[in-house]
Amino acid sequence: MRLVLISLAASLVAATPALANETRVEARGGVAWSDGESEAIAGVAAGYDYDLGSTAFVGAEVSADKLLTEGTKVSFGFNGRVGAKIAEAGKLYAVGGYNTEFCDLCDGTWTAGAGYQHSFGKFYGKVEYRHFFVKDSTIDVDAVAVGLGVKF
Repeated sequence: MRLVLISLAASLVAATPALANETRVEARGGVAWSDGESEAIAGVAAGYDYDLGSTAFVGAEVSADKLLTEGTKVSFGFNGRVGAKIAEAGKLYAVGGYNTEFCDLCDGTWTAGAGYQHSFGKFYGKVEYRHFFVKDSTIDVDAVAVGLGVKF
């Protein structure tokens, strides 16, 4: 019985590198714009991607982002993403979810966008576009961010 358990444990350890499911954390920054005005934005995010075979994946992400201007606060995001694996190191994806309000008089907002993530070993870089669908009479907001992160 011990031999069976040891063999099973050894095969699981040996198979682990073949799994591409990954946990990731990142720092990011960029610019958000609306109606001819723009503001810098910075934040952090953590997520998990689950493989759907050799060419696709789905993932979940939580984030904390802040417009770098007075009168704003940290917005927390709860997002999902789905995409295609491009070659060995790339991921092209659609992303969407919900973000809490950026200011006291603002509403939370739904978002949708797309991005590309490229791996460099355990590290990665990404570029992402998001559109924020603002609920009240305020004009919608767009944002582009670049991120640098590490995968586990």
